[in-house]
Amino acid sequence: MIREILENQPNLSRDRLIPILQEIQDENGYLSEEAIVVTAEFLKLPTSKVYGVATYFDQFRFEPRGKYHIRICRGTACHVEGSLNFQNELEKILKIKPGQTTRDGLFSLDIVRCIGACGLAPVMDINAEFYTGFNITDLSNIINTYRLKD
Repeated sequence: MIREILENQPNLSRDRLIPILQEIQDENGYLSEEAIVVTAEFLKLPTSKVYGVATYFDQFRFEPRGKYHIRICRGTACHVEGSLNFQNELEKILKIKPGQTTRDGLFSLDIVRCIGACGLAPVMDINAEFYTGFNITDLSNIINTYRLKD
C-alpha cells in the first residue's frame, strides 16, 4: 500500500514529503517504520530526514490508534475543571500514556489543547462521542461501557 501511494504521486519530490506522509497515515492510520524507510528510498532522502520531519509535526502518529480513540481536552477551562487529574486517572485505568495504545488495541489516548466546548468543561471525546461535565469517578464507568461493547 505504501509503495502504491508513492508510485501514484504526481510530482515525487522532497517538496511533497509532508503531503505524502499525510496520505500514508490517512491510509494506514499511522506511520510505520516501513513507511518511513520506503518513503526515504523513493525520495532519495536519508531515513533520519523523513523521521525528523514526521516527529517535528504533532499530526503524525507512529502507533496505530485504538478501536476507541480518547481525546481529553487540556485547554484553560478544562484545566481549571481538573482535566490533568482526569488525564492521570485515564492513564492509570488504561495503563498507557498520551500517544499510546493499549496492548489489546482497544483504546488510545491523546491530549488536545482545546476541543472548543469550553462552557461544558471538562470535555473529552471517544470516537467523536463527547462527554462533558463528568467527574473522576465517572471515568471508570465510561471506559467499562466501551469494554463491554467488545
